Amino acid sequence: MAPENKNRATAAAILPLVGGARNIDSIAHCMTRLRLGLKDRTLVQDDALKALPAVMGVVEDDTYQIVLGPGTVARVAPEFEALMAEEPPQVGSGPQELAARGAELKAARKAANATPFKLFLRKVANIFVPLIPALIGCGIIAGLNGLLVNLGWLPGVTPALAAIASGFMALIAVFVGYNTAKEFGGTPILGGAVASIIVFAGVAKITVFGQTLAPGQGGVLGALGAALLAVYVERWCRRWVPEALDVLVTPTVTVLVSGLVTLYGLMFLAGEVSTGIGHGANWLLDNTGAFAGLVLGGLFLPLVMLGLHQALIPIHTTLIEQQGYTVLLPILAMAGAGQVGCAMAVYLRAKHNEPLRTTIKSALPAGFLGVGEPLIYGVSLPLGRPFVTACVGGAAGGAFVGLFSMLGDKVGSTAIGPSGWALFPLLQGSHDLGTTIAIYAGGLLVGYAVGFLATYYFGFTRASLTALNAAPGPTEAGMPTPATAEPAQV
Repeated sequence: MAPENKNRATAAAILPLVGGARNIDSIAHCMTRLRLGLKDRTLVQDDALKALPAVMGVVEDDTYQIVLGPGTVARVAPEFEALMAEEPPQVGSGPQELAARGAELKAARKAANATPFKLFLRKVANIFVPLIPALIGCGIIAGLNGLLVNLGWLPGVTPALAAIASGFMALIAVFVGYNTAKEFGGTPILGGAVASIIVFAGVAKITVFGQTLAPGQGGVLGALGAALLAVYVERWCRRWVPEALDVLVTPTVTVLVSGLVTLYGLMFLAGEVSTGIGHGANWLLDNTGAFAGLVLGGLFLPLVMLGLHQALIPIHTTLIEQQGYTVLLPILAMAGAGQVGCAMAVYLRAKHNEPLRTTIKSALPAGFLGVGEPLIYGVSLPLGRPFVTACVGGAAGGAFVGLFSMLGDKVGSTAIGPSGWALFPLLQGSHDLGTTIAIYAGGLLVGYAVGFLATYYFGFTRASLTALNAAPGPTEAGMPTPATAEPAQV
């Protein structure tokens, strides 16, 4: 079957199982998940959906998230949208009543799960997630260029590769500003216009608080703040400016006021915060590397369960913008290694649970490549204690990488998003590439081993192990089902 036909077939199989086009309010996708806004959750056939070969798992949060994996989701989503457009509208009074009931259920669920802080973090994540493909592509090109420069190969090509790799990062503030205004309800292009002030070379002629500004000062945090300010200025103008003058006055006032505040306040303040983040991350790993790695690697998945991991995205981006790589991501990626080791131990312990063993066999390749959702939500989290032992494995791997950072061998990633083995092409550190790769690989092996041993020997009580081998799957063996949470990209 041709790839496009395969993707269309996947979309066609999913659509009726989520209640058809009339049951869908919105469609979006991230790196691994198709996110659907549903009118009536009761119309979804969960078991049939999970049984589809292309579906790695499902997670319910403020949207219904179908895990398809990296690459696949970006191809299935357009086919899904095309199929929705082809489905004819339904007539009659029944659908309106059904939609109203579904909307009430959806609103109640969102209200129960949406705190102001979590909603804010989701908006921040939505600003940066669309930038990840460009970060990955430019990061890989930067790594390739660095390798060619170190080897002395193709000297006529490396300047071009450097320009290709660096162009996006030089203007990332503009994209952040555009997405910020879009996410918070402003005019996107005005957010981009205000944020572009930060990277304009002419700011070097401006002095603030006795210091000359530098192009890019404040980085993505300054761009986020500037665009957010622009949104509020624009709203004020829309409220008070007469309609006849709106098209002239509102954009002018928005850019002027927000631009002046950005130049004479936000750039300086955001620059200090960004510098503090860089110094703080370096100090943390230089002085408490092993302990910091243990805490970060061990607590990353619980942070994901609480939705708090989204706060790390602008921190990663700031570090990449400042230093060329983020030293935190390789440590956090060890959480995925713990999950892999845990799953292998569960596979050996669940000798008579063929459905669970089949799930593990199908999910392990994705787990090695850093896609952790199938193992988390299909194996460790439903079983309870293995989720904890998987976190122990992540803590051990994080401590290993953190220890070498404390010894002066920092390991970083030039982009965010990938994890596991998929992170190797993006690795960069304070020493040569071979050393950086060896340390990261060593951390993965430690995470695999400790996650395996902790789960094998401490992951089950005698009663739970007996129940596991007497039932067809973890959620049917008397174990708890996974709580609503956002999946981890580890």
